[in-house]
Amino acid sequence: FASKVDDNGGVYIVPAFVGLGAPHLDMYARGAIFGITRGTNRNHLMRAALESIAYQTRDLIDAMKEDVGSDLKSIKVAGGASRNKFLMQFQADLLGKKVVRPIISETTALGAAYLAGLAVGFWKDKEEVKKFWHMADEFDAKLD
Repeated sequence: FASKVDDNGGVYIVPAFVGLGAPHLDMYARGAIFGITRGTNRNHLMRAALESIAYQTRDLIDAMKEDVGSDLKSIKVAGGASRNKFLMQFQADLLGKKVVRPIISETTALGAAYLAGLAVGFWKDKEEVKKFWHMADEFDAKLD
């Protein structure tokens, strides 16, 4: 839906439906949708929602960059939202960085399994576990 429109139609979403997490940490912040007009359709809303995820990610990466004093060359993504090609490309464009998506996108349980396997000696070290990670897609920044 998000890629069916050229832009968000002036619609912006603040996704603070349960407060704001890092880097802002404001439990009293509330979500909001701005810019809805008679011309707004569901595609604009979907695009604005996905863009809001990317903007939150940029806020977090900017804060990390400030704390660490260095920049990222690329970011690796995982989770359900990483399956959305529009979001991944928008994130790459917004950050000006390569976004790399693995074949297995749901990695939380997989990571726990890897850690458990390392703990009991199933794998000898992290290097052995790293061999299991395989890239599915790369999204290069297309905008300056």
